[in-house]
Amino acid sequence: MRILLVEDEEHIRDAVKMNLELEGFEVVATGNGKKALQLTQGQHFDLLLLDVMLPDVDGFTITEQVRLTNTEVPILLLTAKDMSQDRITGLKKGADDYLTKPFVLEELMLRVNNLLRRSQRIKGEAPTLFEFGKNKINFDTFEATSFRGDEIMLTKKEAMLLKLLIERKNEVVSRNQILQSVWGYDVFPSTRTIDNFILAFRKYFEEDPKSPRFFHSMRGVGYKFTI
Repeated sequence: MRILLVEDEEHIRDAVKMNLELEGFEVVATGNGKKALQLTQGQHFDLLLLDVMLPDVDGFTITEQVRLTNTEVPILLLTAKDMSQDRITGLKKGADDYLTKPFVLEELMLRVNNLLRRSQRIKGEAPTLFEFGKNKINFDTFEATSFRGDEIMLTKKEAMLLKLLIERKNEVVSRNQILQSVWGYDVFPSTRTIDNFILAFRKYFEEDPKSPRFFHSMRGVGYKFTI
């Protein structure tokens, strides 16, 4: 099995990588959060092992962005932070487990193996489906069915933005959050691009696009999905 290890402290990264490889895992290691995001987008991993405090992009942000397109891969956060609020934040972002530094390598290995066993058990479950009004979305296949019965094939970016808005339902999601989570850190489109996506969602899923029930633009702030 392949593990992505993201840790900016070299001595910790080397020690963890060596122990994981001794257990028979293939390990891809980096100390940079931005590089880690690129790796998650281009390669398959069976588990992500993320430090929270990283250069450029932190572990919380990596977790949140990965969860927009991948709800299955187990994520274990490593951090020196031991405040309960930090643990809660990590879990809310989508992490499966949380281990504070300093940690015992044996405990880390037990947590890694437990997460991998659990993920193997839940594989093969039904696709990730979401329904609102008379609309249906399958986030595994990017297929949607509108209230009219129209079949829609979403683009990856459309599915990512929809998932972000739905996960934050009834909350305003800022433009910054959308740009960072959906478009990443290298390419920032104009606000008008996001507006066009929202207009498309209204065309797909709103019975009256001029008086939307689900997709709202909050002037000067961001966007909100209500249900």
